Amino acid sequence: MGCGSLTKKLFKVRKLNTEDAVETKLARVLSTFDLTLLGVGSTLGVGIYVLTGEVARESAGPAVVISFLLAAIASAFAGFCYAEFGARVPKSGSAYVYCYCTVGEFIAFLIGWNLILEYVIGTASVTKAFSTYLDEMVDNKISKFLRSIAPIDSPLLGEYPDFLAFGIVVTLSVCLALGLRGSTTLNNIFTCLNLCVVVFVIVVGAINADPNNWSIPESQVPPWGGEGGFAPFGISGIIKGAATCFYGFIGFDCIATTGEEAKTPKKSIPLAINVNAPLSSIFDAIGWITAKWIVSIGALFGLLPSLMGSLLPLPRIIYAMANDGLLFRSLGKVSERFQSPLLGTVLSGFFTGIMAMIFNLSQLIDMMSIGTLLAYTIVASCVLLLRLNELFILFLQGLGVGSDGILSTVQRSFLHRARSLVIAAAMSCVVYVPNDIADGNPWAVAVLAVLVSVAVLLLCVIAIQPKSKQKLYFQVPLIPLVPAVSIAFNLYLMLMLDPVTWIRFGVWLAIGILIYFTYGIRNSVLNNIQRSYTLSKETVSTSFGEFTDKY
Repeated sequence: MGCGSLTKKLFKVRKLNTEDAVETKLARVLSTFDLTLLGVGSTLGVGIYVLTGEVARESAGPAVVISFLLAAIASAFAGFCYAEFGARVPKSGSAYVYCYCTVGEFIAFLIGWNLILEYVIGTASVTKAFSTYLDEMVDNKISKFLRSIAPIDSPLLGEYPDFLAFGIVVTLSVCLALGLRGSTTLNNIFTCLNLCVVVFVIVVGAINADPNNWSIPESQVPPWGGEGGFAPFGISGIIKGAATCFYGFIGFDCIATTGEEAKTPKKSIPLAINVNAPLSSIFDAIGWITAKWIVSIGALFGLLPSLMGSLLPLPRIIYAMANDGLLFRSLGKVSERFQSPLLGTVLSGFFTGIMAMIFNLSQLIDMMSIGTLLAYTIVASCVLLLRLNELFILFLQGLGVGSDGILSTVQRSFLHRARSLVIAAAMSCVVYVPNDIADGNPWAVAVLAVLVSVAVLLLCVIAIQPKSKQKLYFQVPLIPLVPAVSIAFNLYLMLMLDPVTWIRFGVWLAIGILIYFTYGIRNSVLNNIQRSYTLSKETVSTSFGEFTDKY
């Protein structure tokens, strides 16, 4: 296989066909209200009950509120991009599908493979938090018992096998595999109860608010607690905390993966702080025992919809990749009776349960955000590229060249190079700003200025092109500014994650690349179309619906 042929296979792009995309084997049972509460439940559970204590203790201190604010801003920009793609391609698979339609198969596989890891770890983290809250409520009797019968002596794993967490994940996976309708009703009820608990925490917390808690005196700072004050770990601690908090805002990604089960997808689409149970431990510390129990029980109800919001997208991503031939086909089979990917749901739940059983909460949290940030970066890049494709198509058609909205090889090459320059400039800015620029290094300032100029110039070129006339229920405003800001935010937060996280991430990617080149590329429906097109020009049915090769 020649280099050119391999490149063509790796970066072959799926043609958007929104009419065929409406067809699906999955049951369309989710209303706009269901989707909204699914996203809210996912965000509230992880953000409030899992990340708050961990980030405040390890990274930001009282400045954890700033970390959440930064993460929320970055998530808002990413959410705009997800919303547009949800209107364009209402299919299960989230960022995986979006990338397949814009930047090519190999990048899409890496994003999908990465999202599998993130949702496995995210679900395991929420499950671990659920079992820990329950353990705290019974005075740690569960953990003491499990530690006594099956201790684990390894720094890389937890202190004991958490069979409770394993059972929770497997049970919920079976429920989801049997269909969404009943599971969604329970999710809506638990999310509403969770909102009531959040209001209770805000009101009761405000009554006991102490301004002195916003700053830690140096005399009270433990050896591992930084330098005291509002931000004991400095600006870098706040940013690092924001990178971790980012996972708390994955609600819209969860919504995006249910595109094929929405009724109207185009329109609807925790020492000083107890890390394990931060909110309940606060009320325990001030002697409000009743409030402690209300919050603890509420946390359990709050974590259930978050658990569902983390577990639900996982088999949907696997379903999309399996249907496209990139993963084993059996994982994408849909049960005719339950209209859900039965085998994929059960197996992904079993694997997630193993992760929750053998790792502790802190280890899981450290691995959560990097893949999500990468996926959001690629989605923003896809919006930029897709709009650029549309704009050049309009321009070329106005000149009487181009056919059926398809660009020539030379024109595609130009678009990919322009996009790569924008992303490279943004990445370089992120790399240099916290290091050499902060030290006032002249050559670094000059390099940064050049890179920023190139990025701004390319973005301006995009901005002055004719506007697309395609009508969608939602389009990202202020193109190309919003996607560019989203890319910069996400890349900066990624680079603030610790090296161990990057090493784990690299190992997972290496496994995925091995799978792709030994199985995926040989069984890819899209590449099989390419091989057969010259003989029959046949139309092939894939997870996107009917697809005709027009590369």
